[in-house]
Amino acid sequence: MRDLLTLTQWLSPAFPLGSYAYSHGLEWVISAGNVHDADSLGLWLADILDLGSGRADATLLAAAHRGEDAQTLADIAAALAPSKERWHETLAQGTAFSLALGSLTGAPVPAYPFPIAVGRAARDLTLSTSDVTALYLHSFTSNLVSTAVRFVPLGQNAGQRVLGGLHPLTIRIAQESATAKVSEIANSALRGDMASMRHEHQDVRLFKT
Repeated sequence: MRDLLTLTQWLSPAFPLGSYAYSHGLEWVISAGNVHDADSLGLWLADILDLGSGRADATLLAAAHRGEDAQTLADIAAALAPSKERWHETLAQGTAFSLALGSLTGAPVPAYPFPIAVGRAARDLTLSTSDVTALYLHSFTSNLVSTAVRFVPLGQNAGQRVLGGLHPLTIRIAQESATAKVSEIANSALRGDMASMRHEHQDVRLFKT
């Protein structure tokens, strides 16, 4: 139970990662009118999770948690990043995570892209790879739902219904990613990647990505 609470703390909004400042391209998608209510948000997030960066990050996290070389995984993460903003998002949060964790433990923690940093740190916890991955994906999705609640705008209850509706998909991806090979990573969420590229040139922005 203690380790579960520890991981929940690491992935909570209270942990100093600055995740609230990143929308993963969702700010541009909302501005373009592609996400405008709970249903369109749910569809968008499901595709990001299942076909895009959600599954890719889950696979990288699981590989790091299983003990694969973190630097090799970081190089793969850099190659997979579809835009400058997307790379900044994962590296900045991973760096913030490592700094915060190092301040808690009193020992330096190497900085890696966020999913790799979490997977590497969670090796010391008595939690399964699928459980760690599921909580990571839930935190990722929660942050994007919060973005939509603030920016669509979307009611709090509607946002929670979207988040709850994605729980079965989150569990499935976490279970599949737990044993997936990094070489199996693929991306079919091309509109999500394009959104991150277009956000770089958006005139008015509230979010960093």
